[in-house]
Amino acid sequence: MFSKKNIVILLSIIALLSQSACGPFKYKKVSAKDVPTNVRDRVKKNMEEGKGFRLMNQIKKGTNYEFASSNPLWRATLDTLDFMPLVSANYSGGIVVTDWYSENSTPTESVKISVRFLTNEIRSDALNINIFLKKCSENLTNCSISKNNTELVADLNMNILKKATKYQKDIIEKYKKENPYEIGDASKNKRSKNKE
Repeated sequence: MFSKKNIVILLSIIALLSQSACGPFKYKKVSAKDVPTNVRDRVKKNMEEGKGFRLMNQIKKGTNYEFASSNPLWRATLDTLDFMPLVSANYSGGIVVTDWYSENSTPTESVKISVRFLTNEIRSDALNINIFLKKCSENLTNCSISKNNTELVADLNMNILKKATKYQKDIIEKYKKENPYEIGDASKNKRSKNKE
């Protein structure tokens, strides 16, 4: 009458129901005084108690798969070097290399810049910047290339870090406007309320 398959399914259902316990189905008395009438206040209260969750607008950290424009250090580097033609801009590899660049007034001298990202954090040691200088003779036949890491590297690094810091602040301000409620540990919030 009962096959083995039906018995296994029935036992599985009974096991799952017994593990869920009666907690979710238990009647809980709720007072109207405990529930704020304003929607924003209800959301805030639920978030403080750890009942709420957000599906959108969360800042993701620590992944290599972030979109390049969301990384302030990357954006600041590209904005700083936007006057130079790029040979390579590889976000996943963490490197930006420009082509040789010279101004019209000095056609015999060219500059090439490479920027390697050592971390996504905005720190003084986040970037490894190299500047190469190519000097050629008047007929552009004999050229010599030298690494020119002088104060220009420090200026470039400082400029990129300043822009990245500004972009980071803009991202945080935008996030705060879109998500006005602080998300934190529910037990911590309860303790701070009890002290008041």
